[in-house]
Amino acid sequence: MQQCCKAVKAGACVFTHRWVDALVSIHGSKSLACVAEQFIARTTDPYSQLVNTTGLDGRLSPASLAAVIWMVCTSPHKIGSMMQEVDVELQHHGSEPTCLGFGNESLNASPHVLKTTAALRRTLDDADDVRTCRHGTGRGAEQYNRKKNKMATGADHGLKRIVWKRIQDTIITDCRKSDVWKILILDPFTTKLLSTCCKMSDLMLEKITIVEDLYKKREPVPEMKAIYFMSPTTTCVDAFIADFKPKPKYKAAYVYFTDYCPDDLFNNMKRSCATYIRVCKEINLSFMPQEAQVFTCNNPGAFQSIYSPHSRDKTKTLETLADQLVTLCATLDEYPGIRYKKDGNMENAKAFAELVDKKLARHYELEEDSKKKEKTQAQLLIVDRGFDPVSPILHELTYQAMAYDLIDIQSDTYKYKAKDKSEKQALLNEDDLLWVKLRHKHIADVSELIRKLVKEISANKKQPDAKITISSLAEMMKKMPSFRKQVTEKTIHLQLAEDCMHHFSNNVEKLCKAEQDLALGSDVEGVKVKDSMRTLLPVLLHPYSTHDKIRAVLLYIFSVNGTTEENLNKLIQHVKIEEDQEFILNWKELGVPIITSPSFFSRKTSRRNRSQDETYNLSRWTPVIKDVMEDAVENKLDTKEWPHQSECPAAWNGSGAVSARQKQKNSAADERRTGSRLIVFVLGGISHSEMRCAYEVTQAVKSCEVIIGSSHILTPTSLLNDIKTLSKAPMETFTIEEKA
Repeated sequence: MQQCCKAVKAGACVFTHRWVDALVSIHGSKSLACVAEQFIARTTDPYSQLVNTTGLDGRLSPASLAAVIWMVCTSPHKIGSMMQEVDVELQHHGSEPTCLGFGNESLNASPHVLKTTAALRRTLDDADDVRTCRHGTGRGAEQYNRKKNKMATGADHGLKRIVWKRIQDTIITDCRKSDVWKILILDPFTTKLLSTCCKMSDLMLEKITIVEDLYKKREPVPEMKAIYFMSPTTTCVDAFIADFKPKPKYKAAYVYFTDYCPDDLFNNMKRSCATYIRVCKEINLSFMPQEAQVFTCNNPGAFQSIYSPHSRDKTKTLETLADQLVTLCATLDEYPGIRYKKDGNMENAKAFAELVDKKLARHYELEEDSKKKEKTQAQLLIVDRGFDPVSPILHELTYQAMAYDLIDIQSDTYKYKAKDKSEKQALLNEDDLLWVKLRHKHIADVSELIRKLVKEISANKKQPDAKITISSLAEMMKKMPSFRKQVTEKTIHLQLAEDCMHHFSNNVEKLCKAEQDLALGSDVEGVKVKDSMRTLLPVLLHPYSTHDKIRAVLLYIFSVNGTTEENLNKLIQHVKIEEDQEFILNWKELGVPIITSPSFFSRKTSRRNRSQDETYNLSRWTPVIKDVMEDAVENKLDTKEWPHQSECPAAWNGSGAVSARQKQKNSAADERRTGSRLIVFVLGGISHSEMRCAYEVTQAVKSCEVIIGSSHILTPTSLLNDIKTLSKAPMETFTIEEKA
């Protein structure tokens, strides 16, 4: 019994979810030990039982916890592979990963978990199999080395792989030098950054046993070393210093900053706790890799700071975004030529281009290598959000854009109800390979493809070829344990596609025709729309939601390049948004003409002729950014509209130029990675349809990789809400001092 009690504590440390702590606190170690003894006595293979009994909600039963205990006691070498398999299993069921703080759960390690760290470390370090695997020989070494070099998300290339490799080459490499278990301490930004590119199982393979929150109260573990991965801010540095004064919580500290650390903060650390710092590095990772070719600066508030007339921190925000963009270029090992979209109404793109140019030059001057960094075969294009107001407002019918527009998806988490009315959730990210395959396809193609895939599974199990429904899939899951993972994945997307189609058939289908005609200025037959108001009127007369009517009114105004004040007032009254007219009026802060004025610079730009492209009638619009990407790759951008802030070393032609860095390639993906790059940065947010364009152009060109980024990713709803609040002045704050 005593041995099992100790194992319970060690096992609880492996799965550091809050519910494990709850089990221990409610039932006590002895009670769980009894469960473990009974389970082990009647189960021949507790390891298999662990994976198979993990519920769809991600919780482990006492029996599953007992399997963890059994493994810690008898087969510790299986822990690394077990964690990875369970991560994958839970991911495919839409649950939180088995890690502390990753996914949607905040970091919250309990004192119980901290106290058991040493016990777990001793248990693992005493296992010969583990040591053999770590040194690259013997049982499990081949699997370990293969997984160690593989990107955590499973993608073969892209920003997430590059970021994870950067972390491996810096933080993880330093970890390997010391063959002891360590604690990893993160701030909110680095927690989110790390969770995009790896799982807890990847960290455990690198001898990181616990992930902690820098800002939360933690119990001392003086026998362990701590890795601090944090932003170079006063708040983070103060929290770090507090861990070592007056009494150190950890044996030593390995400090890694996401970006350049200001001298005053560095000197403060040096004065306060220099004796405990073993490593202090800046690793240039202050951007967020959202997808293989999409990044953000994780700063939705930048929209208000840049475009609000009441903003007090515009310059500071642009400086911060520029610093983050420089770390992206440094991570990609690029020193790009910079161009920006000239706009007669706005100067943001020009000012930002100048900032990035100066900071890039300074960054490469500070490089340890004495050789001066030369310009690489890359271009950076900078545009204002008002450059294309249509794309983020239009109803899109491609899977990803449609889902994020019509369904309430927060933090990439799709919530839905199962047959038993229980709440389920699924993460929509690149770990889900089916999501990657479907996200840029038209919803009609998605629905057909999912049903086809499900029917194939049915045929394999000799199921009757009946109508595929959520209920029938649930029955199939019960009868086909071996197909549970496959069916669950497809169930999620069948449900999501059905939700999208439900919204489409109710309202969106009728709206789309009018929206497409307004956006393009022509109908399906290519006939020019002579009177845009006649196209808009049926939408206003139909009982659509207020938000849908606002979007249609905006598309009308964009199509005519601004309207008269009298006409605008009538539209506002018709939609009944007299008290919320900022939804429309505040677009002027982005340089978009709402009321016709001779002082406004004409925004009508020539578009590529896509009349021969095969497309759906309700999806004829192409985001303007795709024209820009294609023109840039073909070296056709007008220098008057796109001035050079800094030139490339030679005429840049992404479709044909071969970089001096290029070598013999084996695949198109490898060719893009070492060939030319086009980086597009949109000030004020990017839409999912614009993200899709980066992949489409990359796929068409092959020799050039297009990467797109912004301060954040927006949806039509979030953009309209941001637009509305632009005119609101910031709240004044003051302190009332009480008299003694």
